[in-house]
Amino acid sequence: MQTRYGANPKDFQKYDTDEIREEFLIEKIFVSDEINLTYSHIDRIIFGGAMPNKNKLNLDTALNCQKDLGSNYFLENRELGIINIGGQGKIIVDKKEYILDNLNALYIGKGHQKIEFVNIDNPKFFLASCAAHMEKPTVLIDNAKARKVPCGDSLTSNKRVINQLIHPSLVDTCQLLMGCTELLDGSVYNTMPAHTHERRMEVYFYFGLNPENIVFHFMGEPSQTRHIVVKNEQAVISPSWSIHAGSGTSSYKFIWAMCGENKEFDDMDNVAIKDMK
Repeated sequence: MQTRYGANPKDFQKYDTDEIREEFLIEKIFVSDEINLTYSHIDRIIFGGAMPNKNKLNLDTALNCQKDLGSNYFLENRELGIINIGGQGKIIVDKKEYILDNLNALYIGKGHQKIEFVNIDNPKFFLASCAAHMEKPTVLIDNAKARKVPCGDSLTSNKRVINQLIHPSLVDTCQLLMGCTELLDGSVYNTMPAHTHERRMEVYFYFGLNPENIVFHFMGEPSQTRHIVVKNEQAVISPSWSIHAGSGTSSYKFIWAMCGENKEFDDMDNVAIKDMK
């Protein structure tokens, strides 16, 4: 598990391209038969990918919980959200099995001691975990039952559907929120007009791009914007003080994972396009 530290917005203004990528971009999420994780000191979120192929993968053997987390097992003091972006796969939670199809999600509350990932038809499980103060029920969420929020307009190239999966209307969590936003064909802008949410951080995981296409992910304070070039199946850490928006050279999808002070999806500070620099 690699570690990324927090960043002061004033320091961020001085970063060059390499420094921005080193601090905020995770270029490799999925590795066959591995669980690949990143620990961010921004709200202590852990995220990454589990890609079982020939082997069953065990979350607790993927890292040293005593050394990395100061706990006896991964979910002793944490909750976990999972969204499958691949083919069908299986997750075993303390011997109970859950089958996840494409873009289905699973929420696992704190206290479960054994989490395993099993291949059925080449799944790719995107994971996000944050600190939890109490146990919550494990819930499987079918994407067809997600809270779907259409937004944007084809005239502004940002027509999209926000699929809210791990969301208070469907799942009771301690602080984790997760979902998947799908841009319609011909639309390339996400989360535009932009916003910040001072009370919560966010991770964006981009996918659904072919090798010839990229996303320009915009970040930084609204008056001090920067960008990161992001390729397929890469992720960006977004501090609470930063905007988080993007423009692709084609349509795409992205998973968002949030944690922080509250679970209010609409608790944001909107930024007018005319005020951005």
